[in-house]
Amino acid sequence: MSERLMAHPALERMAPGRAWWGQVAILALLIGVLYFDVLRRLVLQWTNDPNFSHGFFVPLFSAYVLWQRRRRLAELEVRPSWFGLVVMAVALAILVVGVLGAELFLSRTSLLLLLAGLVVQLLGWNWLVAMAFPWAFLFLMIPVPAILFNQIAFPLQLLAARTATALLSLLGVPVLREGNVIQLASMSLEVVEACSGIRSLVSLLTLALIYGYLLEPSWLRRTLLALAAIPIAVMANAVRVMGTGLLGQYWNPDKAQGFFHEFSGWVIFVLSLGMLFLFHMLLQRIAPKRMANPA
Repeated sequence: MSERLMAHPALERMAPGRAWWGQVAILALLIGVLYFDVLRRLVLQWTNDPNFSHGFFVPLFSAYVLWQRRRRLAELEVRPSWFGLVVMAVALAILVVGVLGAELFLSRTSLLLLLAGLVVQLLGWNWLVAMAFPWAFLFLMIPVPAILFNQIAFPLQLLAARTATALLSLLGVPVLREGNVIQLASMSLEVVEACSGIRSLVSLLTLALIYGYLLEPSWLRRTLLALAAIPIAVMANAVRVMGTGLLGQYWNPDKAQGFFHEFSGWVIFVLSLGMLFLFHMLLQRIAPKRMANPA
């Protein structure tokens, strides 16, 4: 009877998994020691930099997705591949380069590559493919390099300034734009990096991916929701700049650029979420039925 039970495929799959718990615990400890300073600085940046405060939610959501797929993953065949050692060696080399060159993006990215190599080495490529979405989602928790951040932020500053100027002109407000500076009769409004909209763009994109995964079964609709987050965030930020200009023109310039400007950021972000929800409803009404097939 016991031999017949041990021959059950499900139990055979679970048996080696129990034996691996000790190895997994040791590996987790070694990774924690190796990447302690990298992770410490990453958490500090999430805490101190509002542009990337959404990073706290990213690993939690990835863990939730893996937990949700645990039964499907348990049915996969374990096919370890020695190529995982190559991936891990590349990841550790990137870590060394990142630490020696004080490049945080490289050292943080190496952690995700190391995790991918471990999965391939211990479980196989089929497991990594099954974990592709929650693993790739983890990249959103890593702040982009400063040089890339600046390359994205400045064009967004100009776009926000142009759009806000056009909206103010439509409302009959006398306005003149010089680069990212909007000249009004009562004040000069500069669209600085903090007002570029990149903060709401990254956060809204992250929430759009979470929203699409939880509430939309179609991968095509999920992709459209993620893509829609970009113009929604850009337009919402332009509306915020326009609102600041209107308050400065018709009320008080100091108050417009003070508390109300900061508070409007939260209001606009909530409105962006509402616009994303409305776009999802529109997709459900006009999209072909074939798009609604479960992923």
